[in-house]
Amino acid sequence: MNDSTKDELKGKLHEAKGAVKEKAGEVTKDPNLQAEGQDEKLGGKIEKKVGQVKKVFGQ
Repeated sequence: MNDSTKDELKGKLHEAKGAVKEKAGEVTKDPNLQAEGQDEKLGGKIEKKVGQVKKVFGQ
């Protein structure tokens, strides 16, 4: 598996984990957990985009 695909998969995983944490923070009314989930979800989106850019440039 090449690096771009790995980055995309890791990004999707982090996005999913972040969404779960964000929802758990909403349900438990824990703003810290909710913010942590939002951060992780954003990081996952960025990581996924990095993988897509690598794929375009053939790395």
